[in-house]
Amino acid sequence: MSVDVIMQYFVDYGAIAIFIIVLLEYLNLPGFPAGVIMPLAGIWAARGELNFFVTMLITITAGLLGSVILYGVGRAGGEIFLTWYYRRFPKQKQLIEERIEYLRKKGCVGIFVSKLIPMVRTIISIPAGIIKMNFGNYIVSSTLGVAVWNLLFVGAGYLFGDQVLMRLL
Repeated sequence: MSVDVIMQYFVDYGAIAIFIIVLLEYLNLPGFPAGVIMPLAGIWAARGELNFFVTMLITITAGLLGSVILYGVGRAGGEIFLTWYYRRFPKQKQLIEERIEYLRKKGCVGIFVSKLIPMVRTIISIPAGIIKMNFGNYIVSSTLGVAVWNLLFVGAGYLFGDQVLMRLL
């Protein structure tokens, strides 16, 4: 998906487009990289199309909803999926088990830190569901991690985006 296409979605559908695209990105679906989407939302806010704080609220809410959905997937069917996955890819079992054990030991801190690591930040929700992490603790640590990540990227777009975008075009 190109920058022009995403910006056109923002123009055509406004805040709803930001919400849906960020939600899909947090659901770990291909084609929706946060490194593009979040700064574009920041640029849009900087241009006065949407208030910065409203943009942050939209992106945090969408990110948290995506995280909660993946937590639910892990909680409802994670064990079944892991059994199938281990049969199919037995060499990855040890690595996955180590990550799950890390999450058990680190709990909320593990979720928060994981939400700040590219690639890991979206899929960590599934293991959290698998280990049946306390949902309240999960929500708090996820919200904080999502907020920091989104602030970094939306804020970068807000502060520097037009300058960078003009150089790219």
